[in-house]
Amino acid sequence: MTLSSATDQIGEAFAGLGPSCVVLRLAPGEEIFGEGEPADYVYQVESGTACTYRILSDGRRQVCEFHLPGEFIGLEAGVEHRASAEGLTSVTVVAVRRSALASLAATDLALSRRLWELAIKGMQQSQNHASMLGRLGALERVAAFLVDFAERVGARDAMDLPMTRQDIADYLGLTMHTVSRTLSQLQSEGFIDARSSRHVELRRQAALADLCA
Repeated sequence: MTLSSATDQIGEAFAGLGPSCVVLRLAPGEEIFGEGEPADYVYQVESGTACTYRILSDGRRQVCEFHLPGEFIGLEAGVEHRASAEGLTSVTVVAVRRSALASLAATDLALSRRLWELAIKGMQQSQNHASMLGRLGALERVAAFLVDFAERVGARDAMDLPMTRQDIADYLGLTMHTVSRTLSQLQSEGFIDARSSRHVELRRQAALADLCA
């Protein structure tokens, strides 16, 4: 079972939950939910890009993940959200009551299995993110981010990034200056062309992947 087929199954379940679903349309930077708030809803991104993040004790922001159309936000093990979520772009999300989804999963074994698979996938992504921050240098982190995001959006030669360089820095545990300098280095070495702040051309994608292998 792939992640896409799992999200398709849950998306179909959302369609049958009727009054338990709410469609939210948010402006860039508008909050979807806050850290520590009750996790009463699960959210699916319909359009746009969102991110989840936490504010560290020293005031810095740590971006946990970027969320694309079809992906889910707010699948929590506990009763509170462990992070905040907001739209990076104009974003539309479908919110479904967690209690309604749990009730449906209790009688639908296929849906229950798919929810479990999504939870495991999310845990693996968190572990991979922590491993990347712990073992890779700045060049490898930026390369890994570009390779991963290109794979997620299906980009082969070029892609438009919905996030700012500050967002990328907060995700990679770097400063914005370091991200910009590293992108310039990757460009000068012929891996990418990033003359625009958001548009990136992937000139040597396989070699880029080798940098962070």
